[in-house]
Amino acid sequence: MTDIIFYFTLMIPLYAVLIWTYFYPEESMLLGQRWMYKEEPEFSDHAIRYTKFGAIVGVFLITMVFALYVIDHFMIRLLIILGFVSFVIIGGYILLTKYLDT
Repeated sequence: MTDIIFYFTLMIPLYAVLIWTYFYPEESMLLGQRWMYKEEPEFSDHAIRYTKFGAIVGVFLITMVFALYVIDHFMIRLLIILGFVSFVIIGGYILLTKYLDT
């Protein structure tokens, strides 16, 4: 039980960074690289969409790992893994089709 509390405590800053990345994708893409530009760079809509998708996948992945650590039933674990894989495949497909349309 103490491991679960310890892991959850360590995941809180990572959750915070991923949520910040989702809401402020331009700022997160410039993190540590702002000094390289004289003016504020403009990112394409595709780069912003990709960054947001990566942040959501990261949040879901961390939640999935925590849930798999807590849940001990085989079928529920399988459903969680299949749900995550299908989310990544469908989200990646939608992201790719929007990229190819423009």
